[in-house]
Amino acid sequence: MHMEKFKKHWEIQHNWQLLFPFLGLVILGYSAFKIANGILKTYGLIISIVAAIAIFFVLLKFILFIFKKLEKKWILDYKWEMIRVFMVFAITGSSSLFVGRPLIYAMGITKENLNPILYWFLFLIIGLIFYQILLVSYGWLFGQFKFFWEFEKKMLRRFGLKRFID
Repeated sequence: MHMEKFKKHWEIQHNWQLLFPFLGLVILGYSAFKIANGILKTYGLIISIVAAIAIFFVLLKFILFIFKKLEKKWILDYKWEMIRVFMVFAITGSSSLFVGRPLIYAMGITKENLNPILYWFLFLIIGLIFYQILLVSYGWLFGQFKFFWEFEKKMLRRFGLKRFID
């Protein structure tokens, strides 16, 4: 009974689509644990896990609140696709850092040999460039290319780069 209600609420027609809410909860749980462990590492694993559970529920409430606000703004066919979109944003943000850090290091740029403000500025610019590329790439992998291509074009227009997309 509860599963049918859940499937109806998220407009899930096929069981394979349940993968996205499941993965979304796993990613949320992992994020909550990383936050709790980062803050409370010195207090031990049990304290971190208890805090992670509390953070998980706070984040879940916050994300469901955001879903309600964005489901009217974002044009998607089904509610469950919003979970996919949020997953793409999460994976892209993390990946752009993993790509940007080694690239800056390979160029010989470190916090020690460059003004810290300039270092972070370059780090953010390089991360932003890779973010744009990865966003569309992950969007394609997750079956949301059209959504992310439109999102990307809107973002490039805001950066004043309209001539590169028209």
